[in-house]
Amino acid sequence: MSTKWSMKGTLLGACSCDWGCPCSFDAPPTRGFCEGTYLWHIEHGEFGHVRLDGLSMTWSGKSPAALHLGNVTGQTLIDARADPRQRTALEVLDQGKSGGPWTIFTAVTSRRLPTQYVPFEIHLDGLNSTARSPDVLYIELGPILNPVTGTPEEVYLDKPTGFTSKRLTLGASKVFKLNAGFQFDHSGKYGEFSHFEYSGESPD
Repeated sequence: MSTKWSMKGTLLGACSCDWGCPCSFDAPPTRGFCEGTYLWHIEHGEFGHVRLDGLSMTWSGKSPAALHLGNVTGQTLIDARADPRQRTALEVLDQGKSGGPWTIFTAVTSRRLPTQYVPFEIHLDGLNSTARSPDVLYIELGPILNPVTGTPEEVYLDKPTGFTSKRLTLGASKVFKLNAGFQFDHSGKYGEFSHFEYSGESPD
């Protein structure tokens, strides 16, 4: 029998591209390569009878070209507070055989680095959100600022075909640093805030 799962919550994203992120429009990355992170904070979730409420996880990718061309190096961080059953559930989803956005990420990944289990400190407040894993990951989002007046811009992207979320609040990263299996610092580039809702079945 397969295992049904569902989850909903908040998604933070940041990458090496200019504001707006060309991936959102099926266009090549700003500088030819792509390095970015998605962080999911699960507000309500279940994998069979295993509750996932309150847990967080990330997927980070390092690609020499557009993500859809493949040859991506990927790594996942999972909330250290997850108990053994919760870790197993999140690991199964991360394998990309059960639906959700991880199916796409797995399809373009040619090299997968070992999963790390880390503590997360998360403050959710739209484009003022922050997420930190000490010495490993730091994301601090902010709005896009008008280059003339310096006032915050309010920009949204509605994308019914989006596989991570359907409506994004587009912003910038005040800070975006990763120090895990690979390292990068793309502070001051693209950032996004959204809500997600996924469901699927995991084959036994």
